Amino acid sequence: MNSKTILVADDDQNICELLKLYLTDAGFSLLFCHDGSSALTMLKENKVDLILLDIMLPLINGWEVCKMIKMNHSMPVIMITARDMLEDKLQGFDSGADDYVVKPFQPKELISRINARLKDRINIQPQSPVQEGIFLIDGLKVDINSYEVYNNGVLIDLKPKEVKLLYFFLQNRNMVFSRDQLLDKVWNYEFMGDTRTVDVHIKSLREKLDDTGATWKIKTIWGVGYKLEVR
Repeated sequence: MNSKTILVADDDQNICELLKLYLTDAGFSLLFCHDGSSALTMLKENKVDLILLDIMLPLINGWEVCKMIKMNHSMPVIMITARDMLEDKLQGFDSGADDYVVKPFQPKELISRINARLKDRINIQPQSPVQEGIFLIDGLKVDINSYEVYNNGVLIDLKPKEVKLLYFFLQNRNMVFSRDQLLDKVWNYEFMGDTRTVDVHIKSLREKLDDTGATWKIKTIWGVGYKLEVR
């Protein structure tokens, strides 16, 4: 039996019944709510491993709910929606969604995506609860407390902003960020000039870390931005 708990936030009763049928059969425990406000409340009151989130929710839409979730929680968010335009998908990822599934969907594909996102979460965890600010993945160790990065036990000479950028990617693995978003989140200001400073730092990280062949990669998403992809 799967011990993971999934919160389904969708006001379509038919979709909820379909998800209940297939996800319960797959061994997941399920919680249901039907508006954005209830979704946020249920997250405070329950241990949730993953969220299936509709966009067109009453009270607070899915985009805003996703942003609020990512400010306070680390669990994956998969958006499930009938909105299939590229702009909608990009807005979903900009809100912090880890994946985007368009209705109608194949239940087996959705279950596969859920398992992949849950696996991503397991693969990268802080080294221990008492060592806040440390991430381990393969041979890479990133310590934001001391601004030190080790690759297979070797200390890598990174600039402070490169360490901060890498740590941010690890906190938000498999999520796509535009250059403007990275400048805002990592540099902590609204950048009014040339966004190529992000490209320069990404290029430097790739060269210094030599991630070829690892299970992770800083990937360029053409026309959008960058993400740390964990395979």
